[in-house]
Amino acid sequence: MDRRDFIKHIGGAAVATSVVLSACKSENEKPQVMEGILDGQGEMTLRTNPNTGDRVSILGYGMMRLPVEGGGSMRDNPDSEIDQEMVNEEVDYALTHGVNYFDTSPAYCKGLSERATGIALSRHPRNSYYIATKLSNFSPSTWSREASQAMFENSLKELQTDYIDYLLLHSIGGETQDLNSEQLFNTRFMDNGILDWLVEQKKAGRIRNLGFSYHGDVKIFDMLLQWHDEGRYHWDFVQIQMNYVDWHYAKRINRRNTDASYLYNELHKRGIPGVIMEPILGGRLASLPDYIMKQLKEREPESPAARWAFRYAGTPDGILVVLSGMTYMEHLKQNVETYSPLRLITPEEDELLMKIAEQYVELKTVPCTACNYCMPCPFGLNIPAIFGYYNKSITEGNMPTGNREAREYWEARKRFLIGYDRNVPGLRQANHCIGCNQCAPHCPQNIDIPNELHRIDEYVEQLKQI
Repeated sequence: MDRRDFIKHIGGAAVATSVVLSACKSENEKPQVMEGILDGQGEMTLRTNPNTGDRVSILGYGMMRLPVEGGGSMRDNPDSEIDQEMVNEEVDYALTHGVNYFDTSPAYCKGLSERATGIALSRHPRNSYYIATKLSNFSPSTWSREASQAMFENSLKELQTDYIDYLLLHSIGGETQDLNSEQLFNTRFMDNGILDWLVEQKKAGRIRNLGFSYHGDVKIFDMLLQWHDEGRYHWDFVQIQMNYVDWHYAKRINRRNTDASYLYNELHKRGIPGVIMEPILGGRLASLPDYIMKQLKEREPESPAARWAFRYAGTPDGILVVLSGMTYMEHLKQNVETYSPLRLITPEEDELLMKIAEQYVELKTVPCTACNYCMPCPFGLNIPAIFGYYNKSITEGNMPTGNREAREYWEARKRFLIGYDRNVPGLRQANHCIGCNQCAPHCPQNIDIPNELHRIDEYVEQLKQI
């Protein structure tokens, strides 16, 4: 069943103001619905993992953008320390309000996310939450069997646990300057025997569910699902990028990406639970241009843009968890409200979001999700900040356009250039990129980062020279 068929199946019951999904008990059971409950007026929607029977919150807490001392996250203040007290407070709030799935990685927050997550969660009963972490053996120094094993063992130590509920092979499908996607996959997981070792750890009870997160070459995605079909390896869950723009337009935005509709359907027909990342496209679907936002406000005046995206990501059958990297308590509270309980997207709402997706891809933004995998830049550029400011200027309609003789053009030009300097310090701006390309192989979105930086720099220089 594809996503549209599913929406049509539930559409008659899922009235936007009164009928919402409460839980999916298994792949073969219909969703239970509760009438008369609005956003934030009920309990967190739970989904049942068909492999283990785990009752998992549809909202998963992504521990990638943890708060730091002084405010913001490491993305905003890369030299700051994690604010452990705030992490503890947010984790406590999440658990109290039904969130029980916490997703981290040895690579997040300069390698400190697992430790902060472990400190916060270990203050609660181990059976009250599920931990997801990853074998993030990206660096050649971690490709050996011994180094990858040590990474896994260190995850257990940092997370203060003796088992991992959901363990992922992190970001399969990527490539390096020297290795194509298949060669890199084999180097990271097969030639060193580490995948077979992880299967052994699962049998020993140290891993409860084994899966992978996918970015990049779809051939690797298809290969791993073929192994699943053949019984060579069993995938208990798979993490994919899905949102209402990527559903049909991921490949149009970047030809090396794969439309979410294909990824979802391949998982769904096999009954493999899906975990969703980037439901709001790195925050971009939470801040839409006014003319797009107006269309959503006409439908639901009180709903923020992010809520539409989160509801969309949680609607398809077989989705176990929708991840959100939440730095601020206000975002956590808003997301908890959205999923307490989840209101399924109706067929009419789906049509609206598909129209908005088509409008969005015409904006020509850089498809950066601010994951920071490209960082640090050896020459000091703040790549996510550059792309973030450029994208925000486009989506908020602040780019200098129109008649260059008009006063409005010159005012917009001045605002753009001043804003660029304020958001990205001079020594970290795009004009310092030398095209070394050390960043691009690490980008899950397959962005040609040097080319995009040079394009933005040329645009800035043209504005300065007018």
